[in-house]
Amino acid sequence: MRAEPIRRLAAAVLLPVALGACTWFTDFKNQPRIEPWEPVSQDDADTTTPPRGQPAYSVPVQGTVVAAYQVSYTPSPLTIDSMSSLANPTPASPASVANGRIQYQINCAVCHGLAGDGNGGLKKVNPAYGWSPSLMTASARGRADGYIYGMLRNGRGVMPSYNRIEEADRWDVVNYVRALQAGTADTTLVGYPGQNGATVPGPSRTAPTRPAPFVAPTQQPTPGSPAINAATFKGQNERDTMRKLHGAAHEPGAAESKEKHE
Repeated sequence: MRAEPIRRLAAAVLLPVALGACTWFTDFKNQPRIEPWEPVSQDDADTTTPPRGQPAYSVPVQGTVVAAYQVSYTPSPLTIDSMSSLANPTPASPASVANGRIQYQINCAVCHGLAGDGNGGLKKVNPAYGWSPSLMTASARGRADGYIYGMLRNGRGVMPSYNRIEEADRWDVVNYVRALQAGTADTTLVGYPGQNGATVPGPSRTAPTRPAPFVAPTQQPTPGSPAINAATFKGQNERDTMRKLHGAAHEPGAAESKEKHE
């Protein structure tokens, strides 16, 4: 083949690559876009701008009444007081109260008691653990539904967060607590320990999901490192690949130690 046809063929092959907007072997997925639940501001430090709204009938990440970017998960009285204005979206139907009874007996009765009087199994085992208040007091009866929901969501004092209970189920627990206070709740045991079937909650209604991107842990400097990146951590491995990639200098005496081990 002569040189001229070869040059023409090479030019025909390289021209689309040189002038085209796409590269070879692209599937058109690598383009600017906002991922689901990614902050619209594109600023990692932004904890106030909500992400893109989910499509209709999609699975929420942090519930539908209050999200993490609206009210934090801080177990403080002021935070929980701020949730007192939340309206209970779940009517106190027999099905809601029955589901709340299951959740209450699994998660709450050990401290607050089956009857909600504060005489739970934990107190019976050791009276020193009887710090759980009664839900029958005038103070507890005067709490708003949103406040009780906030206690379940955030926890407060010695009470931990019960955010493992799904949002809809937490409102069912609130309805059951109201039934306890009204004296209309069924306080008999739903089932015995280890029993399955109808005695335990049904399948998850909000999974699969992932933690909200706005509840990120506070980054602290890595011990032994001048930076906050764990890749620069002064590890024990002299062949630490991550430290090499980030330009970390080898420790003095590393060569001698290597010779001793080889």
